[in-house]
Amino acid sequence: MVDIKKYFLQKSMTRVMVDEFLAKEYYNAEYAGSDISKTPMGTRVTIYAGRPAIIIGKDGKTIKRLAQIFERYFNLENPQITVTQPEKPELNARVMAFRLAVTLEKGYHFRRAAFITIRKIMNAGALGAEVIVSGKITSERAKFEKLKEGIVYKTGNSLDIMVDRAIAIATLKMGIYGVEVVITKPVRTIDKISLKEATETPSSSGEVKVTNVRIIDETENPSSMKDMSGGVEGGQEN
Repeated sequence: MVDIKKYFLQKSMTRVMVDEFLAKEYYNAEYAGSDISKTPMGTRVTIYAGRPAIIIGKDGKTIKRLAQIFERYFNLENPQITVTQPEKPELNARVMAFRLAVTLEKGYHFRRAAFITIRKIMNAGALGAEVIVSGKITSERAKFEKLKEGIVYKTGNSLDIMVDRAIAIATLKMGIYGVEVVITKPVRTIDKISLKEATETPSSSGEVKVTNVRIIDETENPSSMKDMSGGVEGGQEN
């Protein structure tokens, strides 16, 4: 009899090992994550990356080698790999962290690269963004610099629902730089209150509307008119 706990633990360990392997090997392809699902034909592996062409390779050679690695080292039965791009790469913290790490390895200044990263994230519609670069960025002594814009939640339920966080490593001549990207996604919070604006009905120019007017016909009710006039005169005398 198969131990249920051991079975699910093994599946979870396989997912984590595959994710770490892909993140290490294809960080230059802006790897964002992967999904593994069982099908009657074998195992379907969906890989999300900002630059899918790097993972696919010329004539599909890289993806064929990747399928052999999955089957041999990770015990995935008949892996069928699909590589696609995330819906909004600029709102994926992992994509932006790897993109920033690759930019630093190309020789760009860390502050300029971090500002460009934050600008791209905010232009994509994020509520807030935070970028932290640590290492020997200005001198031989290690330090960190934090850049922040918008709203970034640190605690509470919004941290689990709205915030996406990722870490990447850039290898330079001066040493290793650590990169952390935190993105607050454009999701409506539970405690957000919005007031509805009063809508005014546009009236046509030149028209004057009179309301609460009572029309009295003098020919039909002459007695009532006399009573009303008498009441008015009596009020003036008093």
